Amino acid sequence: MAIAAELLAAAALAAGPGATAATAPQVMPTVYEAGHFYAVPETRDGQRLKLVVDTGGGGGGGLYWISGAAANRLHLRTRDCAADGSHLTVAPLPDYRPGRALPPPDSDFCGAVVLVNPHGDVTPDDGQLGAGYLPSHVWTFDYPAERLTLQGSAWRPDPAAHPVPLGFPRDGDGRPTDGFARVVIRVDGQPLDMLLDTGATAHPTAAGKQASGTPTVNGYGVASYITRSVLERWHKAHPGWRVVEGGDDLLGPKPASRMIEVPDVEIGGWSVGPVWFTERPDRNFGAKGMSRYMDRAVTGAVGGNVFEHFVMTIDYPHATAYLGCARGCKAVAIPPPAP
Repeated sequence: MAIAAELLAAAALAAGPGATAATAPQVMPTVYEAGHFYAVPETRDGQRLKLVVDTGGGGGGGLYWISGAAANRLHLRTRDCAADGSHLTVAPLPDYRPGRALPPPDSDFCGAVVLVNPHGDVTPDDGQLGAGYLPSHVWTFDYPAERLTLQGSAWRPDPAAHPVPLGFPRDGDGRPTDGFARVVIRVDGQPLDMLLDTGATAHPTAAGKQASGTPTVNGYGVASYITRSVLERWHKAHPGWRVVEGGDDLLGPKPASRMIEVPDVEIGGWSVGPVWFTERPDRNFGAKGMSRYMDRAVTGAVGGNVFEHFVMTIDYPHATAYLGCARGCKAVAIPPPAP
């Protein structure tokens, strides 16, 4: 979850977009800053958008969203769209320049449009490609190469990559009802259900940055999150694991959040570490928080400070991620699933 964590999340797949794939892979116009991928499409008149690519972020009906300020800058006329009892503000798709465009939304929800954030401009960027837009496709986040690719219909997983099953909430016919992916990690030998969150954002304080070395641009970097109760459990069981009081102030300075250094995290048969986790209130991921959009309750989010070790492909139609080790990871045995 980026700064605009749950924007429009309840409508993430309201229109039920179908699973389609481009015939050839498309490398997205992208910049990479301190662990975040940003799509940077450009219009025919030279306007450029900067949209964070956030698997844990909002959207709706197969659409991505832009801020009101971005819609005004591009002179896009907004209108109301009513669907499934919701009223959403939408605008026509920007007139993108060939070669610098985003693939159109795979949806007939309100027509060929983008969502315009109705909650005000709550991020420093122009918008977000989130869990409303990304599903139904196959995306490769190549962290070492800093490249984002929409894979085509001929894509096949790298045999050296480890498959990682993903959980999605589904209706009675087995169709996903939300686009937020649940992934299992292991810490201290115990499995944890987590949100797969390429947009999980850090804003380390001076103390947090000194301890963790988290790279930042304009103060922002990437993070993984863990609930307060789990952090307390880890700290009690392992008093030697480093804890930074007031290590991150993304949610505000009073009080700033704690950070804890976990020496080893297992994901998909790989081990990486150490990994810093930032504290979040239990309610953020509880039954009235992020877990209400998931297929199972989650206790945090795994983000770019873990994924930076990999070339990660998310195959949404087949509910599987593929992790190819690029740096700083080792293969480990995958425990059998619990009976």
